[in-house]
Amino acid sequence: MVKTQFSPSLMTMDLDKFKEQITFLDQHVDSYHIDIMDGHYVPNITLSPWFIEQVKKISSVPISTHLMVTHPTQWIDQLIKIRSEFICVHAEVMNGIAYRLINQVHNADLKFGVVLNPETKIDIIMPYIDLVDKVTIMTVDPGFAGEKFIDSTLEKIQELRVIRDDNNYNYLIEMDGSSNKNTFEKIQKAGPDIYILGRSGLFGLNENIEKAWYEMLQDFNSAKQQIY
Repeated sequence: MVKTQFSPSLMTMDLDKFKEQITFLDQHVDSYHIDIMDGHYVPNITLSPWFIEQVKKISSVPISTHLMVTHPTQWIDQLIKIRSEFICVHAEVMNGIAYRLINQVHNADLKFGVVLNPETKIDIIMPYIDLVDKVTIMTVDPGFAGEKFIDSTLEKIQELRVIRDDNNYNYLIEMDGSSNKNTFEKIQKAGPDIYILGRSGLFGLNENIEKAWYEMLQDFNSAKQQIY
């Protein structure tokens, strides 16, 4: 059984407290989630490879880059060069280039993840699911922080667990979107391996990152007790 992992979304951190928050979180988290948006695949424009380089200057925690872009091939070389440990691409833009991208990332000794939007079915990734290291289920519409949680997406997390168990696959299952006190219980019932934490689940809980972290853990463990 894969242990529960937490991956803060740095798009939602307090950038004026960048070093303070990274220094604390380095002692507690399993990875950092960094969104790169191109203004085309989604209307927003957010972080960049340059931001990843700044994080790596002061942190040794693995970085998972989530490419919300129309043309992922334009970004892969940069992310390989700066050694983003996971490079995650939306399935919706991978048709015709999936195997090429997966091989390119694996040949660089990095890990490849695939991301599914709320309305995208798992069927689309079945031809290469055995090759990926992580599958991310968007539990909100992508592109903005604070979007409404979509309960039906949790069924895909459960389905991915069954597929993994039945076939002895090794991919991690990650959820992305609105993971917080109000949703922890139902997300835990679905059983992802990795919880991405944003503004509502971590950074917005308290101005002090240490207090915010332990409040998040209290919320998470309280939800677990409701299940068990």
